[in-house]
Amino acid sequence: MKLKWWKILCMVFLCFTFTAGFLIRVPMVGNLHQSIRNFFFHVPMWFGQMGLLSLSLVYSIAYLRTQNLRYDIYASELAKTGIIFGLLGLATGSIWAKYTWGEFWSNDPKQVCVAIALLIYMAYLVLRGSMNDIDKKARISGVYNIFAFFIYIPLIMIVPRMVQSLHPGGMEGAKGGGNPALGGGSLDATMEMIFWPAVFGWLLLGIWISNLKIRLYLLANKNVIHE
Repeated sequence: MKLKWWKILCMVFLCFTFTAGFLIRVPMVGNLHQSIRNFFFHVPMWFGQMGLLSLSLVYSIAYLRTQNLRYDIYASELAKTGIIFGLLGLATGSIWAKYTWGEFWSNDPKQVCVAIALLIYMAYLVLRGSMNDIDKKARISGVYNIFAFFIYIPLIMIVPRMVQSLHPGGMEGAKGGGNPALGGGSLDATMEMIFWPAVFGWLLLGIWISNLKIRLYLLANKNVIHE
């Protein structure tokens, strides 16, 4: 079985994350206590999702420029994996919220915006499933994917920072409420040493999963999708 170097790197990064993430000494930040270890899983999943959706956007643009159906398949499968990462990020965030804010769902602006962003991308999958014509599906979903991405970024990166939020970086956090931002003095050198390998590990895992799904799809539809 051919194993590419980036797959080995993915396994090394994630093994390092899971091992060191539970064993290192973590700083006591606010009311996070030991739950701060979730930082190595929850946040990198969102970084991984952003990377996957960015790649999906690139392939949608590539399809619209070239009409190569393979690019549409790449965009679709990367978006599907990105949605899975988003759901996992939402789940780990809800568990973390239970221990720090007292409830799984507090209608925090970032929680709401993330839920809306995921629904927008789920609508992308519904849109694709509603059409049988391959070329029509690829064109319409490619355009939708571009608009979805440029709605997604403000929803998770900009809007939550413009309103009061319990999440780090929100207006209330800046005034002393909510959780302190996990950066600067809070994200010490040891945590940073684990955080970035975790980000790249989750991203590479998402690409790996997407690659397997793409290969399976192409094998099942080799009479329709030509080289």
